Amino acid sequence: MRQLLDTVWQRRGTSWVWDEEARNQVCSASEVWSLRQFLRAVGDWPEDLPSNGSNTLVVAGLDGSLDLLGPPDAESWLGDTIKPAILSFQDEYGGDAALVFWLPGGNTRIKAQAVTDEVSWLCHTPHRHQIDLGRILWGQANEYPQEILLRDGGKAAGLFHLRIT
Repeated sequence: MRQLLDTVWQRRGTSWVWDEEARNQVCSASEVWSLRQFLRAVGDWPEDLPSNGSNTLVVAGLDGSLDLLGPPDAESWLGDTIKPAILSFQDEYGGDAALVFWLPGGNTRIKAQAVTDEVSWLCHTPHRHQIDLGRILWGQANEYPQEILLRDGGKAAGLFHLRIT
């Protein structure tokens, strides 16, 4: 998987971030939206986003929701609810804003296959299954997600995708 040292993820595209330092670079804790707020805003997006000089929206709660749903329901919900919400966000801001999903602990739960760059999410109990994020959210365009690095030689802080189609 390609690595990204640039800060473009803070201003454009969609990211899944698990590193607290990375999250703190774009927002304060009080600016984070709940997943419910995010889904309610679809089709009625605010003119000014709450973070990073109105360039960024950080959303928490995706991880917990995925953990609570059974495997078929989680995949359907991601494809039928979350992906259209991401697309609506992208369309509203014309690619000139960043959507960041805050996933504490995501570093142990997002798995990228080194050979294929396929990306999956490992759900916790009670279901303990894997969800193929790449297939559901970005149609297996596996060459496009990039690992976010905060510094050269550092650990991945998240994943970035410039535009989901």
